[in-house]
Amino acid sequence: MLDSLTFLFEKFFLFSNLNLFKSLWQEDPVRCPVLRRGDLLEVQRTLFVHYGICLGENRVAHLMPDIMPVLTSDKQLIKPVVTNKRLILGCIYRHASIRVDSVEDFAYGAQILVNDMDKKVKCHALASEEVARRAEKLVGDFPYSLLWNNCEHFVTYCRYGTAVSQQTEKFCDCLKSIIRDQRSVALTVGIGVMYSLCFGLAPSTTLPTILIPFILWMAG
Repeated sequence: MLDSLTFLFEKFFLFSNLNLFKSLWQEDPVRCPVLRRGDLLEVQRTLFVHYGICLGENRVAHLMPDIMPVLTSDKQLIKPVVTNKRLILGCIYRHASIRVDSVEDFAYGAQILVNDMDKKVKCHALASEEVARRAEKLVGDFPYSLLWNNCEHFVTYCRYGTAVSQQTEKFCDCLKSIIRDQRSVALTVGIGVMYSLCFGLAPSTTLPTILIPFILWMAG
């Protein structure tokens, strides 16, 4: 049950962070002409904000979801830049690795923010060489979770020594506000009653109709 809820929350998180229209309302960030080893890089991918660690010599280590290694073991097919389609399918399948790509492939046509997270977190950044070495040690297959172990967790661990994700925290705060809103209880009761009327009274319809509103009411 817990695994199913986590799966649903992760998919909801994926679609709730769509930035398809966000770029229309934001000014383009200024591209930094100089990238140093150990810098934390941030770019807008079509679906969400993506993070990586600069290793120097035009290389970036980043935790990237990718469906291609699930489909083939051919390194020549896996090596090219991960497209958004590969990325989304990798998120859904929960398969990812920490890979090293060129700065251009990492950016995927977007402009790069450098160390912008330093202004948002309370932790002090580690020494640049230590940051880069941490990233290099983790290169390869890596456990992935959209909520609990994503690219932001990877870079914050490397740069600050603590794995955190502000995107996940914002999602959880939003979810809490929905749960605490008592209108959610009335809405779920209404949906449950309609579902029972359409499909008849059975444990598969009656139990969710009772339990979900009750849990929301208790949580609120």
